[in-house]
Amino acid sequence: MAIKTVVIRHPKEKLSKCSLTPLHGREEISFYKAKPGFEFSADGYTLLAVDAPPLSVADADRPLLLLDATWRLLPRVKASVVGCPIERSIPPGVQTAYPRVGKSFPDPSGGLASVEALFVARALLGDYDESLLDSYYWRGQFLAQLPTWFER
Repeated sequence: MAIKTVVIRHPKEKLSKCSLTPLHGREEISFYKAKPGFEFSADGYTLLAVDAPPLSVADADRPLLLLDATWRLLPRVKASVVGCPIERSIPPGVQTAYPRVGKSFPDPSGGLASVEALFVARALLGDYDESLLDSYYWRGQFLAQLPTWFER
């Protein structure tokens, strides 16, 4: 069964460049814009975050919350999250296939493209669904470089 997922985007996120745009219309994924005044009650959600304990099967009973923004704008999106979500990260060893071009703001070493993070998180929670990556240009490279511990 597909894991319920909520994506909150920064309003300036360019949909034409966003790796999650092809997933609009999927029943299990809801998209929101973090416009001024927007708040999302994240109680009972697992929030994907870079500096958090690793995600595990023990987290499978909660829906996912994914914040979608450039690293520089991410704090503004996170400010729209209220309540007490459980923060979890993608375990070390998963590398992005997305070519990084950030010049003015460094990307964290464990950072992934949003669709990569969503795919890995759901797979780790028991919802392995490669169709999440169907429209992702770097799909083949990303799947090929997943660590050996990652079960397919």
